[in-house]
This record gives sequence, C-alpha cells and structure tokens, in this order.
Amino acid sequence: MEDKQKAFFESIFHAAVSAADPRKVLPPFLPARPKGRTIVIGAGKGAAQMAAAFEEAWDSGPVEGAVVTRYGYGASTQRIEVIEAAHPVPDAAGLEGARRLLQLVQGLTEDDLVIALVCGGGSALLPCPPNGMTLADEIATNEALLASGAPIAAMNTVRKHLSAIKGGRLAAAAHPARVVSLIVSDIPGDNPALVSSGLTIPDASTRSDALAIVETYGLKLPEAAVRHLYSPAADAPLPGDPRFRGNEVHIVASAARSLEAAAAEAGRQGVDAVILSDAIEGEARDIGLMHAALAREVALCDRPFRKPVLMLSGGETSVTLRRKGGRGGRNTEFLLSLAVAIEGVEGITAFAADTDGIDGSESNAGAFADHLTATRLRKCGHDPKALLAAHDAWAAFDALDDLFAPGPTGTNVNDFRGVLVR
Repeated sequence: MEDKQKAFFESIFHAAVSAADPRKVLPPFLPARPKGRTIVIGAGKGAAQMAAAFEEAWDSGPVEGAVVTRYGYGASTQRIEVIEAAHPVPDAAGLEGARRLLQLVQGLTEDDLVIALVCGGGSALLPCPPNGMTLADEIATNEALLASGAPIAAMNTVRKHLSAIKGGRLAAAAHPARVVSLIVSDIPGDNPALVSSGLTIPDASTRSDALAIVETYGLKLPEAAVRHLYSPAADAPLPGDPRFRGNEVHIVASAARSLEAAAAEAGRQGVDAVILSDAIEGEARDIGLMHAALAREVALCDRPFRKPVLMLSGGETSVTLRRKGGRGGRNTEFLLSLAVAIEGVEGITAFAADTDGIDGSESNAGAFADHLTATRLRKCGHDPKALLAAHDAWAAFDALDDLFAPGPTGTNVNDFRGVLVR
C-alpha cells in the first residue's frame, strides 16, 4: 500500500486512541477527597498510563496503591506502584500482583476511598485461583478460552467464576470503604462488569452460565476448574450485595467515542465516514468477509453508501484455532480474509489494529491491506489462503512490509477497523 494511504489510516487510528487518552478522560470523573486514606488499585494493558494520569490530576491529598500491567507497558509514576506481568497467558508475576491488590484493600474503613483504574487485559494479568485450583490450572483454562473462539463476554463470564479476585470480589474485599471504578471499556456493549472480568463490579451471571459456556464451546478445562464450577464456592457476588452499596462506576472511554473521533478526523481530511457498529463480534475471518462484501458493493454499485466513503467498525472479533503455530492476531486475520475477498476490485484499502498497540503475540497492532495484497503475496511466493488457514496472517503482512506497529498506546478500547472505498 502507498505511504499516503497508510498515513491516512494512521491519522484516524491516532485520533481514536487520543479520544481514549487517560490524561483527557480521567479528570472529569475524579471523586472528592475522603476523610481517610485514598488507595488506588488497577489492572489492564493501559493501567500504568491511567495511574500516571491519575497522579497528574489528583490534587486531593496523599495517595498510595498499585496497578498491574503487561510487560513493557509500564509508565513512570511517583506514588502508585506499577507491577508488570504476562499477557495473554498468566504467570507468577501476575499472581503476586493480584495478591498485592488484595493486600492493599485489607482493613479499610468507611472513611477510606478506593479508586479502581481498570481497562482491558486485567483478566489475564491477575490470575488468582480459588482454593482447589493452582496457577497452572488457571493458565490452562486461559489457553483453552483463547483458542475456543468464544466472544470476550463469554470468556470473562467463565473467568470470573474461577477466580478469587474477579467478579466483584476485589471491591467486596475493600468493604466498607467506598470504591469508585473508572473504566476504559474494551467490551462490546460496554458492560463494565465484564471489563477485566469485573474486578470491582458484580453482574448477574452465575456458575450455571459459566458451565453452559464451557459446554457450548467444548472447552477442555482442567479437572480442578470443572470441579470448582460445580461447587457453590464458584458463586460470585451479585449486584444486590450490600457490600457494593454506595460504590460508583464510570465508563471514561469506549469504542463508540473513539470511532466518533476517527470519523471526525476523516471528515476533517475530506472523507465522509460511516460507523457500522462499535460492537461487532464473531470469527475474524467471517467479519473480514462481511466487510469485504460491503466494500465490493460500494465499489461496484455505489450502495449502500456512495463512494468515496470510509467504513469504520469496532468491537472484538475472535479466532478459533484450528491449527497451532501461526503468528497472527485477530486484526491481521480479519485483514487477510478481507484482502483475499477484495482481490482485483480497485479502489478498496483497509486497515485494522488493536487500540492497545498489540494484536496477538507479536509486536504489531495490526496491518494495512488493499485489492493488490493477495496478488502481491503470490508474487513473492506465498499462498494467502494457506496462510489464512494456518492462522499466520502476521507472516503475510510482514512479507509485504504492511504491518502496523505503533507500540503500547496506553489505552484499550478494542479493535479498530477502517475500510476506505474511493
């Protein structure tokens, strides 16, 4: 793809990320100073940047606390400890981070205030197996969920019932202190109780719901995990629990607001934009085919939108791993599927990236594609359909020098997709 076209997509991506910048979105939601202590806890791939932004904005007295983020995603803070751990597969550092957060909220009083800074990624960053399960069990559970193709809401419903910290349990441990949760949502529909599996926020799902998800997606969980789901010990606190009375929850950033910012930036550059949805889920390759069908219809028939037009969408797709060993993420898999489907239809360019800066297991956030992507791959000796079948979209876009790698962005409002038809 030409550099000018890449620059356009990068500009709208950065507009979307900027709209979710913690330094901009946190200050309006900061609570008043309490009579007692102020404790900050948090987790997610943008948690360190949220902590740094909080410190800049907080002028209401002493503060202490800790947040857990992914390795390499740290930020400079003065009073809030930053702990780095593994993502997307948990590790021992994350286990220690979870214990540290639980320790911080012990022994508080009703005069104390807990501020929870939460964004996507905390589910994996905070392993905290309940009695009867080990860290190895939680790692195996997480690996099974990631390979299942289940949507993020379903995965987090299972996770919250196999944890001693998720599903509102961290806030329950802080009782009787008041908890104010400031959430950057990466969940389609923006249910705050599902962001990072609801560390401080309960929801009405039950262990029966979790067991139904296990059956629906054929999850092969460790025996200890299955045994726990059948036990009353897996029951998570419900929204009516009096320990949550008086707590506050605020969505400070979301995919919807970021897509609106991207659309505005495209308009500033003279390109009309339409937002298809901020909550698209499903198999990445299938969503790629859907976007490709719309793009072809616009390119060839000028419907349902008149060209030139930029089609934007957000949400979180999934990838059901049918083979192991590929180096792809859901955004590059979406793009490779789309590229195969639009081959030869001139005037279509596309971009997809994860707003946290990482897509899958490699260092890229996403990639760029156009009507020549599949053709170019064949010319350099690669079969695009074979790469797609092997979940190796990273190799495809790496071969074409079309990967997008901005590094950690400090926020996370999930997938960002743009398809431009001229």
